[in-house]
Parts: sequence; structure tokens; C-alpha cells
Amino acid sequence: MAVQFLSEEVETKCKLSTVREYRRRLTCVVLPALGKKRVIDVTQRDIAKLHHDRRATPTEANHALSAISMLFNFAERIGVLPHGSNPCRHIVRYRQRHHERFLSADEMGRLGTALAAHDGSPYAVAAIRLLLFTGARRNEILGLRWDWIDFERGEARLPDSKTGAKVLHLPPPALAVLAELPRVVGNPHVIAGAVRGAALADVERPWRAIRKAAGLEDVRLHDLRHSFASIAASGGMGLPIICKMLGHTQAQTTQRYAHLASDPVKAAAATVAGKIAAAMADGKPDASVVRLRGGR
Repeated sequence: MAVQFLSEEVETKCKLSTVREYRRRLTCVVLPALGKKRVIDVTQRDIAKLHHDRRATPTEANHALSAISMLFNFAERIGVLPHGSNPCRHIVRYRQRHHERFLSADEMGRLGTALAAHDGSPYAVAAIRLLLFTGARRNEILGLRWDWIDFERGEARLPDSKTGAKVLHLPPPALAVLAELPRVVGNPHVIAGAVRGAALADVERPWRAIRKAAGLEDVRLHDLRHSFASIAASGGMGLPIICKMLGHTQAQTTQRYAHLASDPVKAAAATVAGKIAAAMADGKPDASVVRLRGGR
């Protein structure tokens, strides 16, 4: 049933990255626990035990539960199981902790030093720099092709991404990375891999070495995207603009950065108070502090 589910449901309706993830979940988590049973013999108790046994990694446990639930829904649709019999119903998912790590200015400086000193693949270094400078998702950078890039307009037109077709904006630092990156003859990918004509498959290994050198071993690649967004929010950019830069399709996804956004009223009050404090410290009126007439 798992093989049929993958071939008829997942592979025909999902993106390749999703197919790979479902195959991994089924192969590494679900089948070792339930693979010896017929789908009709799997009980809610069996699934609850699998979910409970992985409670130390709540996100992974919930993902496994989702994969099993989709498999049983598929079994219902094709008539293998009666409608409404999915044993995943009523199993409560674990609360997941959302990991949001933002790099400070000092940490970014250390990361820049580590990137400059790294003696591995220049394409891995370029990929990490592009993640920092664009806020893009990892697969968007690793899958980037030269013919998608418009250097004059400073953008790349991605035919597909997690949210569909997308324009990836390439600011000057990103364009500088691309300009210095050698193109490999016969390879359409910007981030070229060791296999002829293919993109770099694994950026995690060089990333672990680079972040260790920078003293940032708790930082994930995805945190570079969070850092890009946090700098935009704290710099006063509105959430709609950040939403467009990151390629979010739903505004609530961007809302997580709202608490970082600078308050324009607070900033204005700080500016005014700063001018007054400067005038008082000098014992002279600040030329930019205008004396008002009247009592108001």
C-alpha cells in the first residue's frame, strides 16, 4: 500500500522535494514500525504508539503522523478501507517549538570571516552568501540557473518554487557574488556540483564546517532567511514589502516578524528628544529646534 500511495498519490500530485520527503518518512519511520501489518489491520493504538515513541522529536513525530494519515485517506478513496475509518483521527499532535534564530551584526561579521577563509567549494560559499543577500529558500538558490537571471533588472525569474513561479530579487551584493562566480561549461546551474551538468547536492556539510569556524553551531541555513527578514523588519520596512521579498503567499506567515518592526512613532519621539537633549547639553538652542508661539 505504501508503494501504491507514493506512486499514485504523492508522485503525481506533489513537488519532487515533497515526494522525497514522504518517501523518507515512510521508509525511515513508518514502515519499520508498521510495515509487517496489512493496512486493514493497523489500529489507532499502533499509530499512537509510533507517535508516542518519537515524542523526543515532536516535529518528526507529527510529520510521520501526517504521512500515515494521508496514506489511510488514500486507502479510503480507492476502496481498500471503509470511508471514515482512518485510525489517525483523534490522535493529538505534539506542540512544536518554532525555531527562529536571527544573526546579530557581530555574528554576521564572524560568518563573513569564516566564509572568506573557507577553502572548500566556492559554489557552496556562493550559495550561503546568496541566501544571506536575498532571503531566498535553500532550494531556490541551489536550483538557480544562469538563464533565469536578468542582470540588468537585478532579478531571477524562477519558473517554480515552494509557492509557484516567483521573481527572486537580486540586490547589488548578490549580483556581485554572481559576477565573480565561474560558470561551468555544459552546466546550466549557478551553484554547480561535482557531477557533470548537475547542481550542488549537499550544502549542509560545508555549512556545518563554516558555522563551526564562525562559532555559530546552533544556526541553521534557514536562519539566514530569518535574519534577512529580521533586518528588513527592524529597519522599518513594512510587512507587505517583506512578504513580497520572501515570496510568502499568506500575510500571516510574515506576521511572525511584526514584533521586530520599528515603531515610527517611537523613532520620531527619539529624534525629537535627542535634539532637545543635545541643545540642553550644549547650553545653546539647537537650530533645528523651532520655538513655538503661544502656550501649546
